[in-house]
Amino acid sequence: MTKEEIIASFDPNAAAAGSAGIFGLPFGAQHADVILIPVPWEVTVSFGSGTGEGPDAMFEASSQVDLHHPDFPELWKRGIFMDTCPDDLISLGRRAKDMAGDIIAALEEGEDIKTNSVLLDKLERVNDASARMNEWVKERSAYWKKQDKLVGLAGGDHSIPLGYIQLQGELHQKFGILHIDAHMDLRKAYEGFTYSHASIFYNAMESVPQIQSLVQVGIRDFCEQEMNYSKQLKERISVFTDRSVRTRLFRGENWDALCNEIVNKLPEKVYISLDIDGLNPSLCPNTGTPVPGGLEYEELMHLLNTLKRSGREIIGFDLCEVSPGVNGWDGNVGARVLFHLCGILAG
Repeated sequence: MTKEEIIASFDPNAAAAGSAGIFGLPFGAQHADVILIPVPWEVTVSFGSGTGEGPDAMFEASSQVDLHHPDFPELWKRGIFMDTCPDDLISLGRRAKDMAGDIIAALEEGEDIKTNSVLLDKLERVNDASARMNEWVKERSAYWKKQDKLVGLAGGDHSIPLGYIQLQGELHQKFGILHIDAHMDLRKAYEGFTYSHASIFYNAMESVPQIQSLVQVGIRDFCEQEMNYSKQLKERISVFTDRSVRTRLFRGENWDALCNEIVNKLPEKVYISLDIDGLNPSLCPNTGTPVPGGLEYEELMHLLNTLKRSGREIIGFDLCEVSPGVNGWDGNVGARVLFHLCGILAG
């Protein structure tokens, strides 16, 4: 069947069929404009776990998302398809997580792992495994981009987009990142892990000089080293902490004006990196490192829509740290954010 025939034969008002793809859609990769790459990786998580189940949780919940999107009503016709992650990479991640857990437990007991040859060996193996994951993400993203697909990542912990961000640096002379998160993620090799989830934007800024600006929103938990690093790179990093934004709102400024200020910090090409814990924890109670405060759902939608309306080119995105928990609530919220991100990318 042609794509036009698939669209004509599909009822977007019906319940999702059990055999359907993500969001209940009938498209295979050939006919989908948007490819979502699942990366169920949670190796260096340092508090709560479960984000490795995020891609599956969002896929399952996506069948409950109605397709008539209020901002992008024709989005479903573009076609969205979720790729697969190789079993060997998933197995590698599980083994690496076990080794990382031993290292984290030793650090919590006050042990100096530099004097422990067994833990040092495990640390090297964890870092090697994470490097392999980064390379796979980069290669897989490049594979789909060469087929003129629009690509988004579904994590997994927030270490997963480094390879895709590095690919963006090879494809574009300059671009910016809109980073929505409770954390700055600017730590250098947090807990010894080169590719820690808490180090993603330190690694990105150090390895991708094409990043003209990193604009961080929702930030409310950070260390002195991270703040100092952001100040050292003040020409490239802008931080909108949750407290500073709320203070301005309490004093009478409005969210629309602030969203425009945020977007105006970004260049013409923009990558979106969204950690679900950038939202109020009531929307993601099972995420690994929840922090009080954060964006409400419609505040996030308005910020993303402001970016879209600005006419900037959205070159990709990742959505990370969705952990389903026992009732599926986080997966439900994550699936709806994911659908909106697809609209921002392709709508």
